[in-house]
Amino acid sequence: MIKSKIKNRNLSHEDAFNLSELFKLMKPRVMSLVIFTCAVGLLMAPNIIPTKDAIIGIILVSIGAGAAGALNMWYESDLDALMTRTCLRPIPMGKVNRNQALVFGISLSIFSVIALDYYSNRISASLLLFTILFYVFVYTIWLKRKTPQNIVIGGAAGALPPVIGWTIATNSLTFEPITFFLIIFFWTPSHFWALSLYKSDDYKKAKIPMLPLTNGVESTKLNIFVYSLTMLPVIILPYAISFVGVTFLIPSLILTIYYNYLCFDLYKFKKNKFDAKKAKSIFGYSILYLFLIFVLFLVDKTL
Repeated sequence: MIKSKIKNRNLSHEDAFNLSELFKLMKPRVMSLVIFTCAVGLLMAPNIIPTKDAIIGIILVSIGAGAAGALNMWYESDLDALMTRTCLRPIPMGKVNRNQALVFGISLSIFSVIALDYYSNRISASLLLFTILFYVFVYTIWLKRKTPQNIVIGGAAGALPPVIGWTIATNSLTFEPITFFLIIFFWTPSHFWALSLYKSDDYKKAKIPMLPLTNGVESTKLNIFVYSLTMLPVIILPYAISFVGVTFLIPSLILTIYYNYLCFDLYKFKKNKFDAKKAKSIFGYSILYLFLIFVLFLVDKTL
């Protein structure tokens, strides 16, 4: 009897451990960004839906994003094992095998899309399905190992959650939520290329053609700066179409100009060399920057 209880207790601990490792496959940090941007898209919509429906919708979009993350880890487990940034993920550590990750990712993908279609609407479910397929097949399988433009094109998948949030609330797709998409889409390259500068050894080991390896440090610094400058018209666009007011425009422009300064400061460093500390600062600030921009959307609507 006592042995049986101990055995059952051990099994329950093991099950909890496996669930926690499966959850890690879903890239919780990325999911938190998806939850936030999706919620902003939903809250910025002109009409209000019941709180329960909103919460269910956001959770299902997050599950869909997590499913894409799990499938990404399934396909890239060989690369993850080579990189210090990713070698502690569940599959390289042997805590989850590739088949488990594949089944988990596919199951969550099917569930999230069907459930979103049922609880919300067909447009939202279709966009979620497109996001998952694009991230897995276009970015992960096709682009990532073949072109340094992987981040540029692949960034479309990460830019869609706030658009899906809007469609959950409105059951329609208008020009306003496209501004959310454009902000994240044009933000992504400078964010990831800053990371790729000081993690270039990792990408070299994994033979991933990131910009510093294919085009060199100088070209990467220039591209980071140029893409940071594209954020200026993109940030002005929501104001230009009367989607937001000056409460959004002025602070977001200040944040963007400071981002431009950081990227220019990195660019003007010694030719064909970079300051790792400055690259890390850009990567860190870019995360805060995107968060604050979406907070400003909510502040503007509230005021």
